[in-house]
Amino acid sequence: MKSIRSRSLASLIVAAFSLACLQVVHAEGGFKPFPAPAWTLQDVDGKPVSSSQLQGKVVVLDFWATWCGPCRSEIPGYVELQKKYGDAGLAIVGVSLDRGSGAQQLVKKFIEEQKINYQIVVGDDKIADAFGGVDAIPTTFIIDRGGTVRFSKQGAMDHEEFEAILKPFLKP
Repeated sequence: MKSIRSRSLASLIVAAFSLACLQVVHAEGGFKPFPAPAWTLQDVDGKPVSSSQLQGKVVVLDFWATWCGPCRSEIPGYVELQKKYGDAGLAIVGVSLDRGSGAQQLVKKFIEEQKINYQIVVGDDKIADAFGGVDAIPTTFIIDRGGTVRFSKQGAMDHEEFEAILKPFLKP
């Protein structure tokens, strides 16, 4: 009897945690679009990358880290989306929040291992704060061609569901 209760309690805790980890906020849920802040960050090779270089594109800005399981689970989907919609004006930018000595090399190695085909930059508190704070990762924003943030989510999302949300923004 005790083990059944323990398993039921564990299942409830896992379910509650899963629901808490995915907080999707978009237009129908009371999301208020806002102008995307300007930013300049360095890629893993130390070269500057700025939001101004992405003008006119639909940008998926994904805050993530190599140690984050849900972040890692979304990466193959982003690789596929970049391949599928890059020519349609999609620019995915991963903002790595890995910290500590050697973080840049760790991220660089991770990019190669995962065959990431989109831009990765090294994030900091300044960019996270500019987007209203990043309380959990992954946190992802969709920025339209005019530079307005139209969608945000915290937590991992099913690839097909995210693609369905993204596709209307890709129309010219």
